[in-house]
Amino acid sequence: MDLFELKEEKERVILVGVATRENEDVQDSLDELEELVETAGAQTVGRVVQSREGIHPGYYVGTGKLEEIQMAVRALDATGIVCDDELSPSQMNNLERELECKVMDRTVVILDIFASRAKTSEGKIQVELAQLRYRAARLTGLGTSLSRLGGGIGTRGPGEKKLEVDRRLIKTRISQLKRELEQVKRHRELLREGRKKDNLLTGAIVGYTNAGKSTLLNTLTHAAVLEEDKLFATLDPTTRVLELPRKQKMYLTDTVGFIRKLPHHLIEAFKSTLEEAKYADVIIHVVDASNPQMDEQMFVVYQTLKELGVENKKVVTLFNKQDKVEEEKIFRDFQADYVLKISARTGQGLTEFKEVMEKILTENQIYLERNYGYQEAGKIQLIRKYGQLLVEEYTSEGIHVKARVPASIYGKIEEDRKN
Repeated sequence: MDLFELKEEKERVILVGVATRENEDVQDSLDELEELVETAGAQTVGRVVQSREGIHPGYYVGTGKLEEIQMAVRALDATGIVCDDELSPSQMNNLERELECKVMDRTVVILDIFASRAKTSEGKIQVELAQLRYRAARLTGLGTSLSRLGGGIGTRGPGEKKLEVDRRLIKTRISQLKRELEQVKRHRELLREGRKKDNLLTGAIVGYTNAGKSTLLNTLTHAAVLEEDKLFATLDPTTRVLELPRKQKMYLTDTVGFIRKLPHHLIEAFKSTLEEAKYADVIIHVVDASNPQMDEQMFVVYQTLKELGVENKKVVTLFNKQDKVEEEKIFRDFQADYVLKISARTGQGLTEFKEVMEKILTENQIYLERNYGYQEAGKIQLIRKYGQLLVEEYTSEGIHVKARVPASIYGKIEEDRKN
């Protein structure tokens, strides 16, 4: 029998948005949704936007707009629609019944991208948990839109193995995944504790998706993290050691990118990953300076950090992609302690960034000036490893040292001297 390669045709979808007083920038949001749809492997063939006081509780759009959407689906030969907001079970059910086509929302698209990008066991657990939580409330509303036979967006990932499963089985699976995630969380806590023992400054790289976080980590530490000009190119956080100009070291951790209307299911599922920012000493906020929606993206990042309880941290904002900025302009971030213009791709501004990190590290250190006997030479090694050795002079009386050390090391050295 001849073997034929089966190629899945691209889904053709129409984007649907509602412009309200609270959501006036609907076109910008739909631009981003189109990028998400493209990343998920589908093609946008049209848009329908309705202006109204609020989202319709039963149909998302007004009932009069349904006919226009139905005509657009037929005229453009679309396979389905994607709504810019998360739909309730009844909204999804009603739209599917009226339009007789596949109905998706922004959350389904993001979950689908996450499912295709999850590589590690931790990532897969987190994605499946988010998918099942989303699906648990929508079993009655899914209808045929997520049928396994349909293929396309929303039918990928570990959470897609049995779409017709009942609530009891989903609840059991969620409980199992929660237990597995707890083990992951404990493992992350152990890693953090281990890093804490090293007495190194830790910096969490945060930012809007596709701002250039992974490129920054790769350029600074040669981490070999996947880089793509796509939304959510990487999901799994990576921690690497960065060596600063005066041979001091710090930890840098890349985190999951943020996005507007980030589904609550994802924030909950990825909390153990996102909390890397909560326990970091410094927040390194990477901004795509070439993006017209830069200010809105910065707002989303700070809102998400607030939701995660990340407060009272030193913030270094890096306005990245300066090589793509066409006209000179002033970049400001009033919530940041330090602001720099960089290009992670070309290396512009990264020397200044390392100097800033060294300055922050020095602020957290205690100045030390001592004479040590030669029998205490081990303390010099301790200072050299965890602090900044400014002066080291060997005299007949011992070793004269001027240094800056972390408070924890200073306490240890002083305690040893007293003993």
